[in-house]
Amino acid sequence: MLSGIRGREADPASCGWNVAKTLAQTLVFWLVFLVLLPAAIYRLEYELGIDGARFGSSASQWTGVGLFVLGGTLGMVSGVMMAVYGAGTPLPLDCPRRLVVVGPYRYVRNPMAVAGLCQGIAVGLILGSPAVVAYAALGGPVWHLLVRPWEEADLEARFGESYRRYRTAVRCWLPRSPGR
Repeated sequence: MLSGIRGREADPASCGWNVAKTLAQTLVFWLVFLVLLPAAIYRLEYELGIDGARFGSSASQWTGVGLFVLGGTLGMVSGVMMAVYGAGTPLPLDCPRRLVVVGPYRYVRNPMAVAGLCQGIAVGLILGSPAVVAYAALGGPVWHLLVRPWEEADLEARFGESYRRYRTAVRCWLPRSPGR
């Protein structure tokens, strides 16, 4: 589907500008995928009369808040690492100029995807919405089947053997132990 399309390498820019662009992209991502779409799904549950399936306890809400904070922290740290060490941003139109293998990227190849999934599920827990949890959980297979192959082909084309070694050493979804 996306196999013939390559990411566009970021133009040379200061570290501060790359961080600012990354934070702006993160805010847009959060607004769309963690506020607007979950709100629409939550509303749709009500309109379809399936809001009776909602769950809710202070324990699930606090679990959601904790998971959101952890996921948000992972996502922000990962994005800043990409901006600082990669000299670019997570956006495919402004790709990092260097392969990033530090910070969270040292342990899992896609910490931003992991973070986004955690945050989406967290929003579902906070709202007590099974449909929002399902929407968020569906993001994993969608990303894995549609985005990951394109991203990996692009990284291999841009970084060659360095990326192939990294891909062999670091798993896609499950973090490797810190001792490795």
